[in-house]
Amino acid sequence: MLTWPHPGTDWFHTLTEAEPVFLAIAKAVLRFQHLLISCEQVFRTEKLDRELNQWARDNNLPGRAHCISAPANDTWARDHGPIAVTTPDGVRLLDFRFNAWGGKFPWEKDDALNRHLAEGDGFGDTPLEPVDFVLEGGSLESDGQGTLMVTSECLMTPTRNPDYDRGAIEALLGETLGAKRVLWLNHGYLAGDDTDSHIDTLARFAGPDHICYVRCDDPDDEHYPALTAMEEELRQFRQPDGTPYKLTPLPWPDAIHDEDGQRLPATYANFLIINGAVLVPIYDVPQDQAALVTFQELFPGREIIPIQCRPLIRQHGSLHCVTMQLPAGVVQL
Repeated sequence: MLTWPHPGTDWFHTLTEAEPVFLAIAKAVLRFQHLLISCEQVFRTEKLDRELNQWARDNNLPGRAHCISAPANDTWARDHGPIAVTTPDGVRLLDFRFNAWGGKFPWEKDDALNRHLAEGDGFGDTPLEPVDFVLEGGSLESDGQGTLMVTSECLMTPTRNPDYDRGAIEALLGETLGAKRVLWLNHGYLAGDDTDSHIDTLARFAGPDHICYVRCDDPDDEHYPALTAMEEELRQFRQPDGTPYKLTPLPWPDAIHDEDGQRLPATYANFLIINGAVLVPIYDVPQDQAALVTFQELFPGREIIPIQCRPLIRQHGSLHCVTMQLPAGVVQL
C-alpha cells in the first residue's frame, strides 16, 4: 500500500522530486505482486491506475495496481495504514488510531483513510476492525513467530496513550496482534526523526534468529552514545529458547542536512521486504554500495533493489515509512 503525495501535503514544494521515488517503489512492487494506491486527487488516481497497469501489462508482470481516491494529510502509509494479522480464521485488518505521532501535525484525514479505502473496496472482502489505541506500524517490528521489538521512547510517549503503562501495552499487543513477548529497546534515536524513535529506523528482524541494526562507529557523532547503548541492549536480547540473536550492523551513512542545516534521518534500516525482493533505501552517499552488499548477504535468496530515497528524508522518513504490506488476497483486482 502506498499513499500518494499531493499538493495539499508538506510535499508541495518537492513533488517533482518525490513522485519519481513513489513511482520507483510502485514499479518495483508490481514486478512481484499487486499494489494498492491511495491518492487524494481523482485525476491523478485515474492517471496512475491507467499508466501503471499499462506498464505492468506491457512488461508481462504479475502485479496490478488498484488505485482509489481518498483524502489524506500525508503519505506515511506505514503508520496510518491497517496492520494485518493472519489467524486460523483468516486475515484481520486492524485499524488502530493515528494521531500524527502524538499530535505533531494534522491527522484527521489520515486517521479516517483506512475506512475510506474499505468503503472503496480497497481491501476486498477482508473486514476492517477498529481498535481504540494509538499505534503506528513503524513502531512495531515482528519476527512473525510471536516476538515484537519496540522502543520505549515511542510506545511510552504520553501524547499517544497516556493511560497505558508498559504492562498494559504488552497486554494489548498480545490481545490484538498475538504477541507472545515484547522486546523493549530503551536507547537509540535518529536526528530529524519525528516519530519518537520508531523501531523501523533503528533495528529490524532479518529472520527469526537474526537482527540487523543501525550502528554509529564515529565517537564524535551525536548519535554515538545512544546507538552504542542500543547495540548493547541488542546483545542482551534472547530468542525464546534463550540463545542470543545473530546481530548484523548496517553501514552508517554520511550525515545529510537540509537547506536549513538540520540533519536528516538517513537510515538503511528502513528497508522493505516484498515477494522475492528487498527494496533498500539509498541516499547518494559513499556507504550505499556497502549497504547493498550487506543486504545481499542478509537476504541471499532475494533480489536487492536500490531505491533513491534522498527526497523522502527531506520530509523526515524513508522507504519503509511510506509503505505498508498487505497479505495475499486482500487487494483484489
